[in-house]
Amino acid sequence: MERLVFSKKMMLAALVLLPSLAFTPLKAQEQPLALNLEKALEIAMSENLTVRVAEQEIEKKKYAKKGAYAALFPQVKFGADYSYTIKKQKVYFGDGGGFSMESMFEPIIGGADKLLTDYFPGYKPGALGEAIAKTSQEAGGNSNSSDGGMEMGLMNNWGFGFNAAMPLINASLWKSISISGQDVELAIEQARSSKIDMTNQVKKAYYGVLLANDSYMVFKESYDNATKNYLDIKQKYEQGLVAEYDLIRADVAVRNVEPNMLQAENSIKLVKWQLKALLGMDLDLPIECEGKLTDFESELFGDYMATAADTSLANNTTLKQLDIQNEQLKGTLKLQKFDFIPTLSVSALYNWNAMNEHFRFKEYRWNPYSMISFSLSFPIFTGGSRVQKINQTKVTLNQLSFQRDDLERNLQLVVRQSLDNMTTCVKRYDAAQKGVEQAQRGYMIAQKRYDTGAGTLLEMNDAELAMIQAKLNFNQAIYDYVTAKSDLEKTLGKQAY
Repeated sequence: MERLVFSKKMMLAALVLLPSLAFTPLKAQEQPLALNLEKALEIAMSENLTVRVAEQEIEKKKYAKKGAYAALFPQVKFGADYSYTIKKQKVYFGDGGGFSMESMFEPIIGGADKLLTDYFPGYKPGALGEAIAKTSQEAGGNSNSSDGGMEMGLMNNWGFGFNAAMPLINASLWKSISISGQDVELAIEQARSSKIDMTNQVKKAYYGVLLANDSYMVFKESYDNATKNYLDIKQKYEQGLVAEYDLIRADVAVRNVEPNMLQAENSIKLVKWQLKALLGMDLDLPIECEGKLTDFESELFGDYMATAADTSLANNTTLKQLDIQNEQLKGTLKLQKFDFIPTLSVSALYNWNAMNEHFRFKEYRWNPYSMISFSLSFPIFTGGSRVQKINQTKVTLNQLSFQRDDLERNLQLVVRQSLDNMTTCVKRYDAAQKGVEQAQRGYMIAQKRYDTGAGTLLEMNDAELAMIQAKLNFNQAIYDYVTAKSDLEKTLGKQAY
């Protein structure tokens, strides 16, 4: 009775949870994302981080070029300064040894004093000198020291204003701007190189998925045939029509094919992970690559001659980058030679100054002053450093020229190897295609011979293995051709994206 009540409770709980389970989305039930080669390339060009970094590098170089142009415009600055005089500077007149201001003006004061005495009877001789000395002491305090020096300046010194500078003639600056423009060209070519390399990787990964799918289908078909044969032989064995040895051989054949099928299934998972990583996708996102390798059979004959006829390296991205670097070095060489040319610049300023002994700003008198100046600089001798830099740049240009020639020869070798591989793949494909036809026919004959008792199970198994190998060779020949063609297009810089 207790078990019956417990069962009813379990059924009630199941009925309550059933609606929620019915509407719960399962990750395994997600529809896979269908991909063809064009769509995979489109996703890679927009989502792959390597490509996006290259595009950001172009933007950075463009900003650097704009920053170089800024040096041609006036540079305007605002500045302010304050200084406090701890000990005032002294000024001496004459030989600086006991000579004072009074001694310098003494003949003049003496002459004036005599003139006043002669024309003004009530004037007291010497009164003018005493009045001047008293006035001087009241105005400057102890500014005149016993050694005859006079202190200059005040304690607080304030200043602020604007200044501007602009180059008028500067050949090095003008040339550096053109070099910054070549930096943008180099960044664009490097971005194109990243896209070409990414296109090649995505194509080869996509072809790898198709090869894994086709290989799996070959082993799956072989597994289904082996299973079917095993069931037929088991039925005949139970009827006493075949020996137990045939039943064992059929069972072993099934077990031998199964690991290959599982390995091919695992290979599909691995190459899909590689493709999703290149496309910048979540590795857990299910995808399905459309098509088969046989869809590319037309490329083996349709465009092989056109591809082989046009093998110019004019669009090779590595050679183009070396050419841009060569132009940059030539520009650098001219820039270094321009260091011998004089430069002319203009500067202007407008400032306000104030000095006082206190901090009562309302009483300050701000005195403006302005000026404009031209500066001409003519380099004469720098110890030979400029000449040595020019020599170093010339050597670097020679090295770059040698590197380009060597790279071009190696690339021509790569092109010939790729064309030779493509030719070999076409021949392999032709042989494999005929091999598949013959192997399928041989398997059908061996199967009929075994069914009629004229053949053995060993003959049928051998025929099936030959058919499997022929189909694998057929798929491999197509895969090797399309990957070799992709590598050739990468070398020639012809990848489409």
